[in-house]
Amino acid sequence: MSKSNDLVVFITTSESKCDECGEDLGKGSWIFLTPEKKALCLSCADMDYLVFLPSGDAALTRRSRKHSRLSSVVVRWSRARKRYERQGLLVEEDALAQAETECLADENVRAMRRQRSALRRAELDDEFVQKFAHRIRRQYPGCPDGIETVIAEHACFKHSGRIGRTAAAKNFEEPAIRLAVIAHIRHTETPYDELLAKGFDRHWARGEIQDRVAEVLAAWEPK
Repeated sequence: MSKSNDLVVFITTSESKCDECGEDLGKGSWIFLTPEKKALCLSCADMDYLVFLPSGDAALTRRSRKHSRLSSVVVRWSRARKRYERQGLLVEEDALAQAETECLADENVRAMRRQRSALRRAELDDEFVQKFAHRIRRQYPGCPDGIETVIAEHACFKHSGRIGRTAAAKNFEEPAIRLAVIAHIRHTETPYDELLAKGFDRHWARGEIQDRVAEVLAAWEPK
């Protein structure tokens, strides 16, 4: 299925619930199991920003994994074969894009990129994303140009557990906006992902990078 040191995300075959946020995830949800066997939604596991690369192209998978600081194998239980079977890989979007560029001579990869782009467009509510991005810019006017849209698109993607899909986010409440911004900073401005990839507990890792997160937030907040 996977190497023993791989992070693994499971696609459930029964009703499930996140043991941290309490969200009912339903059947077919994606969960991460902690060492204590607690089931976490991908948002609570800090893995919801990763994108899914289905199995099928060994070169693309290998390169995506190489370029991604954090990755996870995705598996589903096969009742017929009585075992977990690999469905693909969760990787950072930039890593997948870089791997696709390296593999673009392959028409299959080009087709996959077109399909992924089409699915992403279909999954985004453009009007909501624009409003969410506008509120980010208002709340954090010092953030770099265009970052508000990147954060909004990620947070509002129709994926179980994403911050932008919560009731608070839909009402554009400040705490929800802040959570989305912090998540972006955590993954892009700190070594948080490297710490997770090395097997460190996510709560400990958050403590290690909290000063850097606070520094960036302060730079982006109104003066």
